[in-house]
Parts: sequence; structure tokens; C-alpha cells
Amino acid sequence: MKKILFRKLLSDCLVFFLLTLFSLGIIIWVFQAVNFLDIIVEGGRDYLVYLNFSLLNFPKIITKLIPFVLFFSFLYIIAKYELKNELIIFWNFGINKIELINFFIKFSFLIMLFQMFLTVLVVPKTQDLARSFLRTSTVNYLEGFIKPRIFNDAVKNLTIYSNSKDKNGNLEEIYLKKGSGNNFQVTYAKKGSFKKIGNNQFLELDSGETISVNDGKITSFKFSKTDFNLSNFDDNTTTYKKTQEVATLDLVKCYHNLVNLKFFNFANTFEIENCRLDNIDNILKELYKRIIIPMYIPVLILISLLLIFKSKENSNYSRYQILIFLVGLITIITSEMTIRLIKENFFENIKFFLFPVFLIAILYLIYFFKFRVSRY
Repeated sequence: MKKILFRKLLSDCLVFFLLTLFSLGIIIWVFQAVNFLDIIVEGGRDYLVYLNFSLLNFPKIITKLIPFVLFFSFLYIIAKYELKNELIIFWNFGINKIELINFFIKFSFLIMLFQMFLTVLVVPKTQDLARSFLRTSTVNYLEGFIKPRIFNDAVKNLTIYSNSKDKNGNLEEIYLKKGSGNNFQVTYAKKGSFKKIGNNQFLELDSGETISVNDGKITSFKFSKTDFNLSNFDDNTTTYKKTQEVATLDLVKCYHNLVNLKFFNFANTFEIENCRLDNIDNILKELYKRIIIPMYIPVLILISLLLIFKSKENSNYSRYQILIFLVGLITIITSEMTIRLIKENFFENIKFFLFPVFLIAILYLIYFFKFRVSRY
């Protein structure tokens, strides 16, 4: 009977948790996907790149939501059980409150391991895959991001200006600047239109002049018609691998070798992107975020279970609920704020690594002595 009651409470918590998690996740993803439209509108990418890039960001959103949604779900369901007198059934069947705590702390460690699986393996991989779509894609819709009377510089080392643009995409009074510094080329033309030959894109220009500047030397030539090749340009979207996209094992190897910890015998790490001394702070913070932050999940579940300390018959029960919610919220905020306190020295950060373990131990001891002592 005990197993049935535990499973019923756990299933209610999980159903509410999953529904809330994916509902909020989809809402946030939709808003984020709208922001990613710049990849097409300004970057000239095709819709398949946009779709893959936005979908691969969904796991990251989920991992950000899990701690808060999990805490809120357990807090809500336990309060609901109390208000409907369903928790009394547990106590009437001889279930000691410490048994309930033990059941849920085991479950919390499973959720913690799942969160670590996402943050350590899944999210870095999906973030890298998302970035790889930008790295390997080409600018396909240049005519889409050209706006009249605006200097369009979404393409690297190329600025395009047009005084007007008709509904067919034809441009008038065009200005193009290619290059930078002491070496650049400026082209003027009365008219222009986009055309595609095979996999290459061109801007067909009519009646204009090209002026080239090369180390102070100026040359120019006029043309009645010419093709400006746009296929050799890249957009200004960041395509290099960021620290958050590097595999966790590579980050461990990198940090280990950079600070000479000598715990393991890792091979040379020069090929790992962003593995350099000036980035060591970000590397350790990223590892902390992936490995240590999920350890706050058991803390949050134990905090939500503090509700069983008081009955709904208590006059301060509503205030107590709010207090527990605020304690959990502060714990989540604190876990995120500690990231800023992480320093380069591994041993100086041990107190932050052990802090969630300390909280778990303190909370469990409170439950243990409270309910074990009251049992005898």
C-alpha cells in the first residue's frame, strides 16, 4: 500500500511538472525563435538553417527551466494534497514522514542525474550542432535583407546601399563598398538586380563606375553593365565555437592542463577551441554551471517538502507556504549568482562546489531528527 501511495503522489508531481515544463518551454522557444528570424532576414540564410538552429536551442531552454518548475510543481502538489486532506491518508496508513522524505530524496537524485546528462552532454552538443549549421551554410537570400536607404552591412567586408527597391527586388542608385582599411573598392551604379547562376549569386549592375584604392593608389573604370559576384562573402553572424559549445570532457582536459592540476594524464589540448589562459575563468564557470548547479535539485525538492511540517489547520499555513516558496526562489537565485564568484583557482572554489552537498545534508538532518525523534 505504501508503494501505491508514493507512486500516486510522485505521478501527480511528475505529470504537473512535465506539463508545466513543456508548456513554458514551448512559449519561451516561440519568443526566442522570433528573435532568430534575424538569421534569415539579416543574414540571408534559408529557412532550413533557421528551423534547425531554433529547434536545437530547445534543450538549453528546458535545462534552464527544470530547477524552478520542479520546485514549483512539488510545492504545488504537496500543498494541494494537504488542502484536500489527502496527506492524512499517508499518515493513517502508518507511513512515517521520514519514509516519504527518503522516497523523494532518492527520486531527486535521479532528476539531478538527468539534469546533469542534459547539461554535460546534450546541451553542449546541440549548441555546437546549431552553430555548425551557421558555419556550414551559405548566404542564400541577399535580396531579402537589402533595405532601401539603409547601409546594409550584414555581409562581412561588404556594405550595400540602395536609394530605392521595387516589389521585384530591383535596386536603383546603388552604392557598394568592398574591403576595409587602406584597401577597398567602391562601386556606383544606377540600377541593379539579383540573379543566380548555378550555386553562385550575382548583382547585375547597369551604368556605373568602380573605384579601387590599394595602398593609396587609386584606379577607376566605368561600365555600362557588369556582374558583382556575391558568392564569396560571408555574413557577420558569429560562427566560431563558443565556450558553452565545447564538449564537457574537452573543457575538463583544457582546465586540467592549463592550471597543471596533475590529477590525470591528458594528452595535448592545443586543438581544443578557446583553450587558452585568458579564457580559463569562463571555462571553470561553464564546468560549474554544467556539473554543480544541477546538484541544487535535491535541495529544492527537500525545501518543498518542508510543507509537511505544518497542517492546513495552522492559522499561519498560507504565510508558511509563501515563506517556503521564497526560500526556494532565493536558493535558485543564489545557485545562479555563485557562478560569478567562481575564480581561476580550483581549490578556492571547493567551498562553492560543496555548498549544495552541505545544504542537502543540513536539510536531511533536520527531517531525520524531527521525524525520527517524534516517532519514539
